[in-house]
Amino acid sequence: MRSATAETDEWTDDTPVSRHGGGRAGAWFAALLLAGVSTVVGCRIADTDGITPVPQLLAFLPWLLAPAAVALLFAALTRWRLGLVWSLAVLAALAWYIEPYGKTSQPKGAPVAELRVLTSNVEFGQATDELIDAIREQRPDLVFVQECEYGCEEKLEQAFGKGNSKGDKDSYPYRQAVEGAGSDGSVILSRHPLKPAAGIPATMGMPGATADVKGHEIRLQLAHPMPPLPTQLSTWREELSDLRDYAATNRTRPTLLAGDFNASQDHAAFRRILDAGFADAARLTGDARTPSWPARTAPPLGAQIDHVLVSRDFSANRARFLDLGNTDHRTLVVDLTLFKSP
Repeated sequence: MRSATAETDEWTDDTPVSRHGGGRAGAWFAALLLAGVSTVVGCRIADTDGITPVPQLLAFLPWLLAPAAVALLFAALTRWRLGLVWSLAVLAALAWYIEPYGKTSQPKGAPVAELRVLTSNVEFGQATDELIDAIREQRPDLVFVQECEYGCEEKLEQAFGKGNSKGDKDSYPYRQAVEGAGSDGSVILSRHPLKPAAGIPATMGMPGATADVKGHEIRLQLAHPMPPLPTQLSTWREELSDLRDYAATNRTRPTLLAGDFNASQDHAAFRRILDAGFADAARLTGDARTPSWPARTAPPLGAQIDHVLVSRDFSANRARFLDLGNTDHRTLVVDLTLFKSP
């Protein structure tokens, strides 16, 4: 006959059960962790954003490695064989999907223009002064500003409008804006001539324009869809879908979409924008997983939801994330090259 000790030491094949209360609790804890992580991973595999809390957790997909690893540890300690296999499968799936998403092909043709693009969410205008300093230091050609309320827009006009005290070298005489209070206002600043273009109607301002860069027309669209709040998921999906439709319409001409997308590469709604024929500039420079939000915990912990997306006429040469005070977003600056198709 087998001893009680030998029976207790057997590995459990089917359910997280043990004769010892501590072992049983540890196995059930591992099962709960795996159930939660598996739900999120399953939605990623199914190419859907699911329902709350899945869209919110998808933004932090790489960090789900931690609870999956804890589940693996508890499955090992409690000798739960099925839990070990389950944990390893979840970890393998996470490792697979952590890889950067999107194509990185180099444009064909000759380079015709260099552009520096800056995008910044200034959190209700609170970081406007810090943004002005960053613009003067980085000297971008195009600036996309989200949550630029009335006071923010006035300060930018004073700092960079025609006839500013710093002289023409610091001037951004061309702009396209959607005025608004709080998070509703947005503005595009440019050193190059702009023509008005229809923006995308949305809850928060998403202006559009066409820039003339050395005789080459470039479509510009600022992105700032609603965040995936539990009560706003349908709006978030609809506004990202509108950005996807814009991308599909403009895929054959030089186009930039930049701003706070409130979505990462792990959201299906964002990947559909890339699949419409665009590339994430940070992906092209090898910075696809660099977090941009929340600024308080980034870069060690966060998600990249601020992006500069480019049509296939562009290559990206460098990307960097700047830490400004008084905002929950990091500012993204990218250097781009425009190519003329042969």
